[in-house]
Amino acid sequence: MHIYLVGGYVRDLYLTQELGYPETKGDRDWVVVGATAQDLLDRGFLPVGKDFPVFLHPQTHEEYALARTERKVAPGYHGFTFHASKDVTLEEDLKRRDLTINAMALDGKTLIDPYGGLTDIRTKTLRHVSEAFKEDPVRILRIARFKAKLPEFSIATETQQLLNEMVANGEADSLVAERVFLEMRKTLKEKSPSQFVTVLRSCGLWKRFFFDLPISQNILDRLDQNADIPESEKFALLTHCEDNPAQIKAFITRLKPPAELIDLINLWNKLKGCFAKTDSESVLKLIEMCDAVRRPERLNHVLHLAQIVYDLKIDVWQNAFDRIKHIDYAQIAASCSDKSKIGEAIHQARLLAIEECN
Repeated sequence: MHIYLVGGYVRDLYLTQELGYPETKGDRDWVVVGATAQDLLDRGFLPVGKDFPVFLHPQTHEEYALARTERKVAPGYHGFTFHASKDVTLEEDLKRRDLTINAMALDGKTLIDPYGGLTDIRTKTLRHVSEAFKEDPVRILRIARFKAKLPEFSIATETQQLLNEMVANGEADSLVAERVFLEMRKTLKEKSPSQFVTVLRSCGLWKRFFFDLPISQNILDRLDQNADIPESEKFALLTHCEDNPAQIKAFITRLKPPAELIDLINLWNKLKGCFAKTDSESVLKLIEMCDAVRRPERLNHVLHLAQIVYDLKIDVWQNAFDRIKHIDYAQIAASCSDKSKIGEAIHQARLLAIEECN
């Protein structure tokens, strides 16, 4: 039995050593060569899941996987069978991985790099390990995410050709919304999320999966410049350039994001054209459409997006909201003998409060 450190930890270690990337403290993953599942169970390792021969170390709880190979047996990213045995070599296990920079291993301090990952780190290249890359459409999303994580890297010409081929031959059509959304969620946390869109556009997947949802370079730049904004605001930005409600609905239907993201996407696209007018009635209308008194976070998100997209000063709306949220609504309701007029009375009180602060 021999155990090697593999995967992202090794990649990030050499990104730091060779290129000066910030040091990370990601999880360490290990591959075990020359052992069986029973060998690990006998040593107290705990099995994880049913599909893969992966175990948790009894003390560190780090993941240890038996060396394995995989074979494509059906379309899509679920269409694989795996083979793990004592005979599978480290090189065979590394060969099934996606990119060369992810196919390196450490034996103590000795680097094992059968597919040139270190060279590709030094030349800042994202390159597939083998032709098996094209059998898994999720790898299109993963390489797009790595381009967002490492925007200084370029995609090797032969790898770009594989991406194009995977979309053209329909292999990517098996991607499901949940997996695409998961990868997008990870990507939007990366250094340059615009690269995710750029890569998917370059191979045709953006048009094929998202009905060619338009995104201007300006919005892509704003995404990159505002890495710390909430996730919901980033997804709203992705839809900003689309003015057709039916297309925005198609995007939501296709991607199936959580309810809080859908709410802000729809709200922003209703209000994104409402910032030109700053008269009291227009300001109040925007605040009320956000239902801001009950749900102030919705107004905060919308105003933050307006700052990002339009470089807008939002004092007018903030000051107006500060005034109307302190109105005594219970007193207004109690003073209305005709209860059907409470809504109008509240509206007029809000309007008066806004006009008084102008």
